[in-house]
Amino acid sequence: MSELSRRILQRRLELGLSQEELAQRMGYRSKSSITKLEKGVNDIPQSKVEEFAAALETTPAWLMGLENTAFVPPGFEPLPEMVRVPLVGSIACGSPITAEQNIECYIFALTCHGSSMAPTICDGDIVCIRCQPEVEQGEIAAVRIGDEATLKHFHRQGDTVMLLADNAAVCPPMIYAGPQLNEIQIEGRAVGFCRGL
Repeated sequence: MSELSRRILQRRLELGLSQEELAQRMGYRSKSSITKLEKGVNDIPQSKVEEFAAALETTPAWLMGLENTAFVPPGFEPLPEMVRVPLVGSIACGSPITAEQNIECYIFALTCHGSSMAPTICDGDIVCIRCQPEVEQGEIAAVRIGDEATLKHFHRQGDTVMLLADNAAVCPPMIYAGPQLNEIQIEGRAVGFCRGL
């Protein structure tokens, strides 16, 4: 019996389906085709693997033995493929603080301190920053101001830059113009964050 045959039988039993019911889902006239497939007498054409996966409420990859989880519950999406992202330091969400730089990758992560970006980004959240020298109007950016850095919505109007917090009661707008613009450098754009449970 092949891995594919074994998994079809396993999944059918997990779902509590009879061979007749699976045959009906597949559009077969009788259960004999299912019996032969489960015993490994007949092979399944590659074109039918997706149909079997749908009938058995699983994925083609699971049926072929390429993944361990049989199905994804309704309303859930499988997690995307992940990579390790180093936590390289801290960034202020209030008044700028000294930023330690140890960036050697395209995306880096920072622990947020302060509540000026709440409720979007809260104290203790880990924010992922994509290294890029410019951001679109209103995007959340990691901005270096001299030796300090902060996380704010970035707005440019002519020769003026405004860094805006989500919580203006904690941090009023930070406005830079003229020679002050030489102190500002965009380190990157916030692309996601993690929050503890």
